[in-house]
Amino acid sequence: MTCFNLASRQQTAPRFAAFLAAAWGSVTLAPAAQELPSAEEMWRIIQAQQAQIENLNARLDGYESETSTTTEQIAQVDAKVEATAAFVEELQGEGARPAQGWFQRTQLGGYGELHLNIGGNDVIDFHRWVMFLSHDFSENIRFMSEVELEHSLAGDGQPGEIELEQAYIEFDLAPETRAKAGLFLLPVGILNETHEPPTFFGVERNRVEGEIIPTTWWEAGAALSHRTEQGLAYDFAIHSGLNVPTSGGSAFRIRSGRQKVAQALASDPAVTGRIKYTAIPGLELALTGQWQQDLTQGTFSETVDATLFTAHADWRRGPFGIRGLYARWDLGGNAPVAIGADEQYGFYLEPSYRFESAIGPVGLFVRYSRYDRMAGDAIGSANEFYDVGVNYWPHERVVLKADVQFTNFASATDDEILNLGVGYQF
Repeated sequence: MTCFNLASRQQTAPRFAAFLAAAWGSVTLAPAAQELPSAEEMWRIIQAQQAQIENLNARLDGYESETSTTTEQIAQVDAKVEATAAFVEELQGEGARPAQGWFQRTQLGGYGELHLNIGGNDVIDFHRWVMFLSHDFSENIRFMSEVELEHSLAGDGQPGEIELEQAYIEFDLAPETRAKAGLFLLPVGILNETHEPPTFFGVERNRVEGEIIPTTWWEAGAALSHRTEQGLAYDFAIHSGLNVPTSGGSAFRIRSGRQKVAQALASDPAVTGRIKYTAIPGLELALTGQWQQDLTQGTFSETVDATLFTAHADWRRGPFGIRGLYARWDLGGNAPVAIGADEQYGFYLEPSYRFESAIGPVGLFVRYSRYDRMAGDAIGSANEFYDVGVNYWPHERVVLKADVQFTNFASATDDEILNLGVGYQF
């Protein structure tokens, strides 16, 4: 703000007026360089300049009173601002939220990964492109969603799909208790709920959690979660179930039974429960169980009940880490027994070492995996895999990956596959 010295106004005004007069005269007389005005025109110009000078003096005379008035107005505004701030603080103290636009309560996120697989079939594939969208209706009610494009291109005859993986409403019932209803990821295994590329080792997700769990696995229903101060968490959900094929090469294959809540048959729902322990820093232990009355949703000649049991440990201490998981299905009915599919299991063990390098964090890992979708027969049908690889994080949410996988399929040619990948999340 510019400040005037009112005490020197009487000395400044004549000089100011003279300056204006000179300036006015230069502007007015410039066009008349070739023809001088008459005496009558000069007199009119002088009278006009004198009127302007008197107007400026009057404005300067009134400046002091105007400044006083403005000061009073500013004081009044300050008082109103303070009163408004006190009112807002009082509202917030009562638990009310100030009015906000919807965009202030809406968040975007996502992840993606590009894979290059060399060996067997040489393939490059933008495997997943995922967008998250969430919105807070209030402090206690929110919406969560996730949309995924797989394999870059979807449509008739194309390799990819567009999938809705999550879309649910979540309610805070108490500080440590939440409920949700809609379409959500099931609380089972390590990767099913947390599978963004920077969070796990290896370009491809491990095959045990792909075939036996089967990640990524979502259903529609309702769920309740509770956390305790002692580091225990309980999850319980009742939801839509699987509908496995009953013939062909994928007969009673668990992964092929995912309906993805797309006009899914719902005559036989399932229930899932999990208990998780995280009281020790760096350690996670969990047990999950699921039961479904009929894996065929009543479309088969007999009822095929199914029970899933999984256990996992994820531990990290300093640069060292180790993950291990075991999962097993037990199916009822004569048809699964006839082909050995009544027992299906898998497990893996993954030690790792992560350290800081000159270019950023680097992680080394090895992994042994084994799964068998027809463990109920006497024929050797297990599949084994050995993985050795490295992750490099140029940023905590960006990862570059490389690994070599040595396969030992029960009914296929063994291969050594080099995998390269880049992934991100935000």
